[in-house]
Amino acid sequence: MAWLAATPLIVGIGVFAVYPFIYLFMLAFTESSLARPFQEWTGVGNFASAFDDDLFVASIGRSAALALLSTAVAMLIGTGVAMLLDKAVRARDLIRTLILLPLLTPPVTAAIMWQLILMPQGGWLNAVMTDLSIISQPMSFLGQPTSAFVSIMVVDVWQWSPFVALMVFAALQTLPGEVFEASRLEIRSPWTVFRHITLPMLAPALLGIAVLKLVISFKLFDIVFVLTAGGPGQATTISSFYIYRVAIQQFDIGLAAAQTLVFAIVVGLATLPFTIAHDKAEERLS
Repeated sequence: MAWLAATPLIVGIGVFAVYPFIYLFMLAFTESSLARPFQEWTGVGNFASAFDDDLFVASIGRSAALALLSTAVAMLIGTGVAMLLDKAVRARDLIRTLILLPLLTPPVTAAIMWQLILMPQGGWLNAVMTDLSIISQPMSFLGQPTSAFVSIMVVDVWQWSPFVALMVFAALQTLPGEVFEASRLEIRSPWTVFRHITLPMLAPALLGIAVLKLVISFKLFDIVFVLTAGGPGQATTISSFYIYRVAIQQFDIGLAAAQTLVFAIVVGLATLPFTIAHDKAEERLS
């Protein structure tokens, strides 16, 4: 009966996880096009081509920078919002609903909205900055390499900070209240309480949330596709977008599969320190 009950789960994992991975793995070692997969065995040829491609290697660096910076900023904002939400007694449900709005917005819709905000002519941000005399003439935020990269990061942080805030808020609700009641009798400073009591107890949850956010940021595609299409130049061409170009525009599915496996290993290595730190934080608490 136990195996019978688990059959739908096993079939689902096989269809949606195991089979695609095996198929991807086989593609990576063969010469495959979009119309004709598995034409010829190439061994590690596709992997050699991936590492020889300077644009692909650079895209991995951009993906890592974007994911790490976006995760750091989102964790700071999300944790701050969660702490404020934890202190709010009235209108808590309303506040939670409002901060959920960016998360509920489809990525393509969010990207189009921010595209309108960042437009040089008629864009809301340029209008505000001009009215406040911060700039003398409209800026092309998506037309310059640095500002385009920062814009992508801002949109990602805007969309996923609510996720971090709600996850941290849920973790705060699990902390024992008697510990904080006792700490208030001995410690007057809220910052000291947060630094020496709240943060160490919250560390495993924060590190777990950071891993989820890091993976989400590495997977970013929709916002880049709509806002910049990888430009200007290669400034916002992150790995997911570059692999899309190789697979869909150049029809080289074998090379794209090899690049995907390399990228997956990079993501795994990037999340490994957080996972180790999470395990150590849990051991410390136990």
